[in-house]
Amino acid sequence: MIVDLQNDWNELTAKISKRFGMDPELDAILFLIGIQEYGKVPEKLSKDQKLEIMHIAICSLLADYGYYTYIGNDKDGWPHWDRNKKLPNLSDEEQDQLIKEAILNYFSDLD
Repeated sequence: MIVDLQNDWNELTAKISKRFGMDPELDAILFLIGIQEYGKVPEKLSKDQKLEIMHIAICSLLADYGYYTYIGNDKDGWPHWDRNKKLPNLSDEEQDQLIKEAILNYFSDLD
């Protein structure tokens, strides 16, 4: 299963690389998803806002696993979620696998 995940991940990153002309790191992919879910590209982002964009991605991705529920946007257009349950204690490798699997599901839903 891990081999399949890695193969699928390699295919996805190759597509993103071809599309954007860069070799995407996990954080860059999370940032792209966060911008997609936010619905607009702010002209200038502070460091905290960049982290918020990535948080948007994480919440959106993990909503499919039941960890978060989207509750709506605030007056400035930022989406918010309620946490339904706490993530289990995972190793760094297990966290990466969960996020990569969620990212692969996200992009497969866009097809």
